[in-house]
Amino acid sequence: MSVHYQRHGEVGVISIANPPVNALGQAVRSGLLSALKEGIADQQAKALVVMAEGRTFIAGADIREFGKPPQAPLLPDVITQLEACPKPLIASLHGTALGGGLEVALGCHYRVALAGTRVGLPEVKLGLLPGAGGTQRLPRLVGVENALEIITSGRFVEAAEARDIGIIDAISDVQTPLEAGLAAAQAILTGQRQARITGQLSAPEANPQAIAAMQTELETHASALFSPFRIVEAVDACTKAASLEEGLRRERELFLACMDSPQRAGLIHLFFAARNPHVVPGVDSAQPFARIALVGEHPLFDTLLKAAQRSELTLTHTPDASTELCLLAPGEDASACPSQAVTVALQLLTANASTSPISLVLSERGPFHELVNHGANAADQQRVALTLKALRANVVVTQCHSVLSTLYHAARQTPDNDAQSAMEQASLTLAQQGACYRESDIDLLAVEALGYPRHLGGPHRQATLPSPSSTHKKTPSEDAHS
Repeated sequence: MSVHYQRHGEVGVISIANPPVNALGQAVRSGLLSALKEGIADQQAKALVVMAEGRTFIAGADIREFGKPPQAPLLPDVITQLEACPKPLIASLHGTALGGGLEVALGCHYRVALAGTRVGLPEVKLGLLPGAGGTQRLPRLVGVENALEIITSGRFVEAAEARDIGIIDAISDVQTPLEAGLAAAQAILTGQRQARITGQLSAPEANPQAIAAMQTELETHASALFSPFRIVEAVDACTKAASLEEGLRRERELFLACMDSPQRAGLIHLFFAARNPHVVPGVDSAQPFARIALVGEHPLFDTLLKAAQRSELTLTHTPDASTELCLLAPGEDASACPSQAVTVALQLLTANASTSPISLVLSERGPFHELVNHGANAADQQRVALTLKALRANVVVTQCHSVLSTLYHAARQTPDNDAQSAMEQASLTLAQQGACYRESDIDLLAVEALGYPRHLGGPHRQATLPSPSSTHKKTPSEDAHS
């Protein structure tokens, strides 16, 4: 069961169990309403707690529903019913409470968090805005200026800051969300703490200076983006609406406008592209190498050595007979490595193609490097990728030709105002040559390492979009996010 109800003394507990991150899928949304109804009907329960099992509170929407028709109950309706609960309703947070997860918490009457909890509304990173009351309830707790900064940045807010500015009411020093929730409920029932219904709080005072300042900042640094400007409109509407319901209607209109934006589709495309770019198709049950030698010197090696302290892998600067993997700094050769070891040559982005069976092309910016298989066993490439991932180095696996170098040189050989077009044309050639395992890997590397505009979704996606006249325009009602 995704959600279940159980009473502890005077306190009814609604517990979410939807591993790994308790995402707000349809079963969870429906389960929340069923458990809430049960808790309200339980005459022995004087207060209710919403919590989640496992390593985190609700970490956002269920990505398996992206692009699918919506299924009732929709999240805004769930939160409206949570907020209308006639009994004190406490959200007990741990891990992360993100997106719809934080909106659920905002719909509760009191929020307690374990130490180390982080909260946030990162929808802007997917070209969206919080569409279940986030732009209307958060400003009531933290004011216009704080709400604008948090929602337009999509950043995670640490527990201490969240308490200080009013997102949460308390930080608990107990060990489990159940203990924290029960203690908070008892404090409310005995009058030591006060529960408040967020939607019934007064709207924040209008802050035209903060609105204007954020508009200026966005026009300077994010003028091409759509959703941040809609966020500003939604938060501004919070101060002007005659009621919460009117503000929620305006938020809904702006949310659906974001849903209908091509930028939303491009950003979600990249979201999925970044999930498993280190996976080599067709290779199963591979394991990281346990003994790695770093030959030569490079700044990446310092990063790997630090990460190795938190892993079970052994890194040395001197290869020996037990070495399984040699990473060669630029200019080094494999002569010192044992014959049975897999060798990987680090290659600068501007350098000529490596002659090593596997090369690691280093990006000059962003979190992803490219691991290119020039003819090695696919299982070896997968093991190298898993080793680097274990050492906190993100890689995109490719084959035959370096996607990163090809895109880089294509962009450099054209005028600056035509660099995007050059990458788009090069991406088509790379895909035809079979250089990528997934065409989305081209987009991910171009955006993260070469600065191709994120909101366009990447050069290959842009180059292969059907013309407007040949494609059906999706309406917001056709997507589960609505």
